[in-house]
Amino acid sequence: MSTASIRRVKTTDLDLKDRLVSIQRVTKVTKGGRTFSFSAIVVVGNEDGIVGYGLGKANEVTTAIAKGVEDAKKNLIKVPVYKGTIPHEQVAKYGGAQVFLKPATGGTGVKAGGAMRAVLESVGIKDVLAKSKGSSNPHNLVKATFNALIQMRDAFTVAQHRNVPMEKVFNG
Repeated sequence: MSTASIRRVKTTDLDLKDRLVSIQRVTKVTKGGRTFSFSAIVVVGNEDGIVGYGLGKANEVTTAIAKGVEDAKKNLIKVPVYKGTIPHEQVAKYGGAQVFLKPATGGTGVKAGGAMRAVLESVGIKDVLAKSKGSSNPHNLVKATFNALIQMRDAFTVAQHRNVPMEKVFNG
């Protein structure tokens, strides 16, 4: 069973906020001239550990964003957030984009750029150091950030996999 299937979340009774990561105008050249359409990548989250992303394509900007939000609500995942930051360092890739996430102490803020910032703020992470290497394509950056967040494990999950009694996890 994959990690992604374990953490899937249903949309019911969630107060989700959406953030527009990127919007592109796409041009299709036909015999009759140029046809313009728009594609939008959107991230939704409840700022309490649940986040999703989606891609919407339409002939108008508002319709593309609305389709992106609907698609994002279908792809929600649960991410472990520990004291406003992530539990451990993580590196992940998608396509040409590579991201590096590192936990930070309280008061640091979200030190991340563009597409990564939107994802991390939607999750509810307050303090994190992040670096993107390679491609700066927003689509690939969002997907690479999601890959990193899916791989995150909290101490309780690790303890269960190692068959450690919960008393040891709580008492140290």
